[in-house]
Amino acid sequence: MAELAHIALWVNDLEEMKAFYERYFDAAANAKYLNEETQLQSYFLTFSSGARLEIMKRPEIESIKKQVSSQEFMGYTHIAFSVGSEETVDELTNRLVAEGYVQIQAPRRTGDGYYESVILDPEGNRIEIAA
Repeated sequence: MAELAHIALWVNDLEEMKAFYERYFDAAANAKYLNEETQLQSYFLTFSSGARLEIMKRPEIESIKKQVSSQEFMGYTHIAFSVGSEETVDELTNRLVAEGYVQIQAPRRTGDGYYESVILDPEGNRIEIAA
């Protein structure tokens, strides 16, 4: 039986993104990995549920992304975090907005029964905060 091991994101500012997920979503980071040959740098961020997010940076990725069409980067839509209660959704959303992060959707009840909000992380990735 297959099990999802982790999701990975290319990022521009590895340290800022690591700090964001540690501060707001209680991620625990491993020691930074550095491949001397390719200059790939990464962290695995582990959340209390056991889910893991790998954030990665490599010098030539930005120039590659500019050369290919946006169609080739289609697929990723958001990362969802379950925070346990509607009250916690409201509190965390308000905290993020107060600290300058962009809110895409205010907390609301969705058609499929979730209570959620959507904010952007420091690099514009959609983060769904749900209960």
